[in-house]
Amino acid sequence: MAFDEVLAARVRTLLAKRSGITEKQMFGGIGFLLNGNMCCGVHKKELIVRLAAGRTDDALAEPHVRVIDLTGRAMKGWVLVRPEGLNDDRALANWVRVGAEFASKLPEK
Repeated sequence: MAFDEVLAARVRTLLAKRSGITEKQMFGGIGFLLNGNMCCGVHKKELIVRLAAGRTDDALAEPHVRVIDLTGRAMKGWVLVRPEGLNDDRALANWVRVGAEFASKLPEK
């Protein structure tokens, strides 16, 4: 299993009512793009969330959140949320909302 299909389905459900959502295989997982900009994704069993770079430290202070370093170095504006932080549907919805709100402010690609 390259990525958690159940988690991806949960994210799909949360994004289903938004227009401009597409999916793309990336990072060895799946990315969800809003108007061409990635807002969140699933990497293995973790949720990738894109957010304002200035919010990275606040997000990292949350339980079950860690820095994303898929390229070998930490990336500001991106975090990974461990499965323990996604068991609750409300928590997952919050993280997906954070990513979607950020991506919605970016110019359409």
